[in-house]
Amino acid sequence: MGRVTAPNQVSPVPPADLPSTLGELRATGHRYRTVKQELRDNLLARMGSGEERFPGIVGYEDTVLPEVERALLAGHDMVLLGERGQGKTRLIRSLGALLDEWTPVIPGSVLNEHPMHPLTPASQALVDSAGDDLAIGWLHRSMRYGEKLATPDTSVGDLIGDVDPIRLAQGRTLGDPETIHFGLVPRTNRGVFAVNELPDLAERIQVALLNVLEERDIQVRGYQLRLPLDLLLVASANPEDYTNRGRIITPLKDRFGAEIRTHYPLDLDLELALIRQEADLVAVVPEHVLEVLARFARDVRESPSVDPRSGVSARFAIAAAETVAAAALRRSGLLAGASAVAGASAAASAGGAGAASRPEAPVARIGDTVSVTSTLRGKVEFESGEEGREIEVLAHLLRTATAETFRARLAGLDLSGFTAIVAEGGAVETGELVSSAELLRQVGTVPGLAKVLDRLGLGDAPSPEEAAAGIEFVLEGLHLTRRLGKDVTDSGRTVYGDRD
Repeated sequence: MGRVTAPNQVSPVPPADLPSTLGELRATGHRYRTVKQELRDNLLARMGSGEERFPGIVGYEDTVLPEVERALLAGHDMVLLGERGQGKTRLIRSLGALLDEWTPVIPGSVLNEHPMHPLTPASQALVDSAGDDLAIGWLHRSMRYGEKLATPDTSVGDLIGDVDPIRLAQGRTLGDPETIHFGLVPRTNRGVFAVNELPDLAERIQVALLNVLEERDIQVRGYQLRLPLDLLLVASANPEDYTNRGRIITPLKDRFGAEIRTHYPLDLDLELALIRQEADLVAVVPEHVLEVLARFARDVRESPSVDPRSGVSARFAIAAAETVAAAALRRSGLLAGASAVAGASAAASAGGAGAASRPEAPVARIGDTVSVTSTLRGKVEFESGEEGREIEVLAHLLRTATAETFRARLAGLDLSGFTAIVAEGGAVETGELVSSAELLRQVGTVPGLAKVLDRLGLGDAPSPEEAAAGIEFVLEGLHLTRRLGKDVTDSGRTVYGDRD
């Protein structure tokens, strides 16, 4: 998803070949456009060139994005409604990329006034006196995005502005715009302003936005400033907020031109694509493990034990993938430490240097997923009747997701070679501190292993760690489909054996 410059970040340096005076700007044929005209023109240009309009936005191509594009083309302010973790803020921030990369401004203008369209009396006087010799500045689009998280303590002064008593004390009159310390909304003039979680904004504060959305002017301390603001106002909200924490007042809802519903990824492939894009993985996580986590997130979302009004954020699956990768990295580090200790002991016994064993590469296995049930339970709102059973519910859903992935990936394969390993009292021991070399030694040569690894996308020549990850997944899948037994020892190791 598109990245946006932080509100307080220093603006990039404009190219040297941009006009430096109003006269030079006129000579280029530049014309003033409103923000909404600018967004419309640039969106149409991207459509015509085939360029991606919203880079990094996953899963909305056929549903949400067409509605957003229609709203932008119509010049509508919009509110995005959706449960938590549906990418509403990311989508809103990506709108800034549709602005011109550089736009001319009057230097020092708090309202980012265009030199061909000054708003305040002071800027109008400056343009009239300097004429074409007026020096102009350039503002990068990353500085034309403003955002406010609605909180109960947000004031009208924060959003709109307030009278500055120091400027009044300097002799200015109360009706002079120069006495106003402008808030976030007017300071984002000629840009995109977002209010996140709009229903959390107190109703009396929401009233302050009515004129901004319709009349495009602002009121401060009982007197009206006729400053026609030029901006796109976008808000986000959870649909349940209308009846729970707060609501969007009816006059304000009426002033938004478009109300757009967002959603979670509609299918498994989109859920996987989102995890791949967003997760910062510190170890290799094979595709079949990622698929288990994607199915797990979807199963949790659809579970009757989970409160559907809250939703299960897309961040749930992303955090799960990162946790599993961390578990693999931890195993690698612990095995390296154990190997070093064993090597030093062997060297001391032999009276010389011991041979260094191959370090364990961090590759996630299906057993690493167990850790997510405890670390991520706080991300899920359960129904009241499930109190005290949260981990139990998540563990059941994780086993379900693993079995679903096992069937989807390995259906039709002959896995008798794996069941034969544990026939007649044999067993395979794995777990957090079992190295890939040890696991491979236990299973030996398994008929059909190559086909299994190919189905799991591990390639023709997998590393020992990847092969171990594939073998452990098969063993767990055979257990979940009632073809192998499974015991967990007091030391945390997992032993797969015959069901009898």
